[in-house]
Order: sequence, then C-alpha cells, then structure tokens
Amino acid sequence: MSLVFLHGWGQSQKIWYAQKKQYPDAYFLDLPGHGGRLNADACLQDVMQQCPKQQPFILIGWSLGGMLAMRLAVQYPERIKALILVNSTPSFRQRDDWLYGSDTPTFTAFEQGLATQASKTMRRFFALMFQGENLARETYRHIAEQGIDKQHPPSSYALKQGLHILSAWDLRSILPYITQPTCVIHGQQDAVIPVQAGQYLAKHIPDADFFPIDKAAHAPFLTHSSILANIVTSFIRKLQT
Repeated sequence: MSLVFLHGWGQSQKIWYAQKKQYPDAYFLDLPGHGGRLNADACLQDVMQQCPKQQPFILIGWSLGGMLAMRLAVQYPERIKALILVNSTPSFRQRDDWLYGSDTPTFTAFEQGLATQASKTMRRFFALMFQGENLARETYRHIAEQGIDKQHPPSSYALKQGLHILSAWDLRSILPYITQPTCVIHGQQDAVIPVQAGQYLAKHIPDADFFPIDKAAHAPFLTHSSILANIVTSFIRKLQT
C-alpha cells in the first residue's frame, strides 16, 4: 500500500527528509509553485495527478497539506484508502464559533509581513514551527539545512494561494463525509495550530483515532520522527488486519 506525503504552507517535499529514509518507496509531492513546480489554479487536481493511479493509497498531510488531504478524501474516496493528518485543522482562522485558530490581527500582520519582508517573514514562520520545544541551535540549523529547499523557494503566487486556503476554508461540515480510516497526530506544544484542533478532527471524523505527541510542536515528524514512525506503522498494521 503506497504512502503519499503532502507538505504544508511555504515548504516542499524536502521537509520530509527523515521520512524519505524511513519510507524510500513512498511518494513525496510538491504542491503547485513549490519545489520548482509550476503554479496551478486547480491545486487539488494537480495533487491527484501526482498520486499513484494503480491502487488506493494512504495520504499523509501535514498542516495545510492535511486540509488538502481532507478535501481530497471526500472527493476521491475510491482512490484514497486512509488518511494520516499531522498537526492539521478544519479551520486555520478563528471564527465566531471556532476559537482554535489564528485571530484576525495576527493573520493580517503575517500577510502584511509577507508582502513587505517575505524572506524575514518566512524565517520567522519556520522558527514558530518549533516554539515550545527546547531545540539546540545545532539541531535547528540542521533541520533548516535539510528541510528547506533554498534552490526552489515557493513562488509568491503559491504563497498567496496557500494563504487564501488557510483563510477561507472551514472544513467542519465535510468531516462526517470522510469515510476512510484516519489517524490524527498532533504535537501537544503546537503554537501554529492548537492541539484542540486535532482533537476536534478525531472526534468528528467517523473512523478516526487521536495520537498526541508530548513535548512536540508544529512539526513532530522533524523532531520526533521515530515516535511518528511508530504511530504510522501501527496504523498501517491495523489497516491490514
């Protein structure tokens, strides 16, 4: 059963460097406008064109990639066997009845920073992914060197497209229609997407289990890769029984 990995906003398939060693036969995709890929208006269709077509696959989505994965699971139930959602959310923005997201002043300030000081804003966002973890400077530098595709930075169009999705999408209404077995993984210390968002996903997706990772922030696959691998392995074994 193939694994397909979807990265989050502003990153690329390079961010999965640890998982590439753990799952050498998996598919690691770049979203449109990331990792040197051309821009595309039809983001979901572009993703599906990169996925294996011979048999159903397990789709692993991180953050924004998890939001895309949920939409794809509803639209292509015959192609997607199961979901693994890593530090994702049904709604990145706060709403009148949703508190587990980014408030308007914070999101607006981020948009403005991206428009005026894009490189600095991207560096700050990358650092925010690890807020709450006690990473040594050398460890952080190694992650950045291995995980950031400096040769192919995301296009400004793709970054704006991703921000639009993060701002506009509210997926709570589609969660009951996700019929695939789902594994929800979330770092307990996530400063980007609160752990309550992951708990909500696990509660409202019909066939979902929740796996919190203690002392992990927004990117547990980078800082707690062995723990995440154990969760994924157990989930796959459960699918095969």
